[in-house]
Amino acid sequence: MQILYSRCCGIDVHKDSVTACVLVYSDTPEPQVRKKEFSTHSKGLGSLRLWLFSQKVTHVAMESTGVYWKPVWQALEGHFQLILANPQQVKNIPGQKTDARDSQWLAELLAHGLIRPSFVPPRPTRELRDLTRYRVKLTEERNRVHNRIHKVLEDACIKLDTVASDILGATGRAIIRAIVDGVESPNFLAERAKGRLVGKIPELRLALRGRITDHHRLMLRELMEDLEFVERKIVRLEQTIASRVDLEAAARLCSVPGIDLITAWTILAELGSEMRVFASPHHAASWAGLCPGNHESGGKRLSNRTRKGNRWVRRAFCQAAWGATRQKNCYLAAFFYRNAGKHGIRKAIVATAHRLLVIAFCMLRDGTEYREIGGDYFDQLHPERTRNRLVRRLQRLGHDVVLQPKSDAQPSSAERSSPALDQPVSRRRRGRPCLCAQRNIPCIHKR
Repeated sequence: MQILYSRCCGIDVHKDSVTACVLVYSDTPEPQVRKKEFSTHSKGLGSLRLWLFSQKVTHVAMESTGVYWKPVWQALEGHFQLILANPQQVKNIPGQKTDARDSQWLAELLAHGLIRPSFVPPRPTRELRDLTRYRVKLTEERNRVHNRIHKVLEDACIKLDTVASDILGATGRAIIRAIVDGVESPNFLAERAKGRLVGKIPELRLALRGRITDHHRLMLRELMEDLEFVERKIVRLEQTIASRVDLEAAARLCSVPGIDLITAWTILAELGSEMRVFASPHHAASWAGLCPGNHESGGKRLSNRTRKGNRWVRRAFCQAAWGATRQKNCYLAAFFYRNAGKHGIRKAIVATAHRLLVIAFCMLRDGTEYREIGGDYFDQLHPERTRNRLVRRLQRLGHDVVLQPKSDAQPSSAERSSPALDQPVSRRRRGRPCLCAQRNIPCIHKR
């Protein structure tokens, strides 16, 4: 096989040590093999870097072993051409697995160009990725605290959730704080109602008539402190993310149905703003695990189940797809229902998420704006076919159908729904503050 890299190195990474194997191809048929083991602390990784310089290595390959590959990558980044390998694709022959042989096997695969490199974004994108992922964990923790508060209220026979849709809204928080302060009177607690719940004070009086003990007050006090602590961390984290993210790219992404500010942050953190690392949008969808898999044998397709991919991207786009299905006169909603009737809801939502990823990829790659083509896009593709199908349905219901062309030409829904460039990209209700104002971060919406 052809030798692509005459001086390359394979590194087998572990928690306490790394084993490096350098292959030097010269005029001899067999390469020179040079192996050495280093520790994983800063001094050991510095010695590894100097040893690779002395061997005149140009390319280095390593496996993505948990998080242990990250210190090695950071120590060698900027000095060599680094390649991160998927462990499933570079497994050694069974029965010959040792640290030295694994490193030599990686070096041999690298020398012949048989390693498919994994996507490792630049350092600013990796740091932004850590922030967005940590925010997800904090949001999950906030939901867990919310559920614990609901459990304590139910134990005290406080049926606040039967009247208020959110027990931690303005009214719910005021009532819980009053309970913590020792108030037990349902009438007094119901007077803490705000907003629309002012008209439900009689229902609140019935729902707040419970059996509150000192233990319940103690639990609510501790849980409310936990909730406020997590919420303060989320606010600080969102402000940091907003200061580092590309606001212009986030504003363009927010114009896509289903994609909000948080989803736009996740897309920019996981995919990055440079799309040149992916050969095509379908390649990016395959990396994210949002396309059918290929499992064929003997001319038969055994399975098309989606493969494992970036679960953060998959989660964000699937959530955005569910939001897009609830938009009126929307192409993505029409695409979802068109596929749901053929393949079911679960496959349709993955297909819609795939389409969203392709749209976001093209917008980031080309720097373009989103243009809505309307919910009747598929009807306008083949109007005769759509007309004949609807006529047949009416005839099966026992109606005689006579079609007559319309005299006045009316604009299509695509023309009516196509937004102008000077329109705001936000889809918030009139009178409500935008998401940026609620989070006290720089606003990306046009005024």
